[in-house]
Amino acid sequence: MSDITSRLTGWTDLANPTRFVGLANKVVPWLAAIAALVLAVGLYMSFTAPEDFQQGITVRIMYIHVPFAWLAMMCYTLMALSALGTLVWRHPLADVALKSAAPIGAAFTALALITGSIWGKPMWGTWWVWDARLTSVFVLFLMYLGIIALTRALDDASRAAWAAAIITLVGFINIPIIKFSVDWWNTLHQPASVFRMGGSTIDASMLWPLLVMAIGFTVLFFALHLMAMRTEIRRRRVIAMRRVAARQAERSPPSPLVGSEGRGETSGLPPGGVAEGG
Repeated sequence: MSDITSRLTGWTDLANPTRFVGLANKVVPWLAAIAALVLAVGLYMSFTAPEDFQQGITVRIMYIHVPFAWLAMMCYTLMALSALGTLVWRHPLADVALKSAAPIGAAFTALALITGSIWGKPMWGTWWVWDARLTSVFVLFLMYLGIIALTRALDDASRAAWAAAIITLVGFINIPIIKFSVDWWNTLHQPASVFRMGGSTIDASMLWPLLVMAIGFTVLFFALHLMAMRTEIRRRRVIAMRRVAARQAERSPPSPLVGSEGRGETSGLPPGGVAEGG
């Protein structure tokens, strides 16, 4: 029982921003190194993997496009959990996690849209088509931008946190739409081929490079997220310190402009207090 209590205490200690920053300082370099190593291995495996018999060499875009799309949805799911932490559990770092994840998720979503268009041009003959999958991912990108704008538009941090949390939870309905859009509607995208009932339909020679790249980008995401959270905590500390300093300056009485004895600096008179010509 004592072990369980100590573990729970250790996790709750991370709610302290100072301890969280200390942990991030230790973990981020390791995550960055692991991400670089795994991505390097994944890129090597991707370039040595066989070409697709239909798509040819263009299939190699899959090894970055699919992880970008996965992370776009995973990041928003993490933001939804953070929103619950803000509204339900009132965790002090939940809002920091949500706000810090939004720009990263927007970047991964934009990369998913761009690489998808590059991949779609030779396969579909067009850069863009308003099918269910592309449209729902584009809506996800707009939602990211809206949350980013909202968190920066409101000066009151608590109001911004609650508004962003509510909008994030409402927008989470789009995540299952993205996931199952290829099953619910007729789209140009192929159905799920990795995580599906009956196993993956991708050959192992292509599946393993894809999974390694997905793991590498996931570790990179968590490294970037911890860095962004650490920066946001420090930014809020600076703002709080400036506000405290401003309040102290307002409350403290103005210092009298009284000089040393015999100088008469307050009246603007020469030494002795007698004006010239008097």
